[in-house]
Amino acid sequence: MLARVANNLFWMGRYIERSEHLARYLNVNYFSSLDAPNELSQSREFVLRSIMFMASNEVIGAEVNLKEEDVLFNIGLNIKEPYSIIYSFNSAHENARSSRDIISTELFESLNTINHKIKNYNAKSFVKNGLYDFTSMITKSTLELRSKMRGTLLHDELYAIIMLGIYLERALQVTRIINAKCSDAAVEKIKYKDSPENGHLWATLLKCVATYDMMRRLYKKTPTKKTTLEFLILNPECPRSIKNCLNQMEKYINILSKHQVVKSNSAAFLIKKLNAEFKYKLIEDIEIDVEGFISGLIDKLVVIGETLGDNYFKITNYPVIKKSSTSKQNQSKLKLKNTNVKG
Repeated sequence: MLARVANNLFWMGRYIERSEHLARYLNVNYFSSLDAPNELSQSREFVLRSIMFMASNEVIGAEVNLKEEDVLFNIGLNIKEPYSIIYSFNSAHENARSSRDIISTELFESLNTINHKIKNYNAKSFVKNGLYDFTSMITKSTLELRSKMRGTLLHDELYAIIMLGIYLERALQVTRIINAKCSDAAVEKIKYKDSPENGHLWATLLKCVATYDMMRRLYKKTPTKKTTLEFLILNPECPRSIKNCLNQMEKYINILSKHQVVKSNSAAFLIKKLNAEFKYKLIEDIEIDVEGFISGLIDKLVVIGETLGDNYFKITNYPVIKKSSTSKQNQSKLKLKNTNVKG
């Protein structure tokens, strides 16, 4: 498989996963604020800042007045913003289109249909009363696309590359969602110093990652900060947990690296190392410094993504050799040095 094609498939998976988490976070945070237990959680400004922080990693000061219509448009349908849902889905479509000949017709047609729906969605309707319908369409569409991947593609190296992109992006997005809600909890703690822990906030976090019901089934009690973080980070049976994502990433990197020597600076080594760190990690280890743990985890996942690109998705350009400067006999003996550029 060409490095360019592998790169397109990897990023197709990442962009599809990213659009789902953006849509789910936007949906859950916006509507859960309507029945929040305190004034701060009900505040539209507080909710919009939380959404912007998760989507764009941008901390907006209290002195800045956010316009609800602008925030919703930028995150939903502003193609110029790289953190928007439409930008992610359009990028997924472009990556799939350039690899059209090696993916299934069913997968590409579904992605193409959804992309046209998003492009033609009425922006005025979206910011006024179409938020729920739009975000629900995105989350259902991504589930459909993943189903088409599982059901129509050969489960070979091509599939492994797509799944690596999906699980890496899922781990990143879940970590960023946890980071955003922990930031919200910190702000709330400053405002309401003597108030008990806000279970609504942790329930919202679980709903953002579509794990609320299963967490209640396992713990059989109202979510707390400790049980929520333990479930989303360390539970290997939860398909959205960080630990499960790392297990899946190791599974699929093994397929790609089965004929290679795993070096200490390779993506395979970094994935296995991080997964090994999680094998015996306890929630008590994380509670000591949650913010530091989350920040460090994001950095490690970003490095893994970059290393995957270096190992598997680089395009090799061969320099042109001028005939006048080298004889034909010497040209045949000359070893060309690869020059790597991004695919």
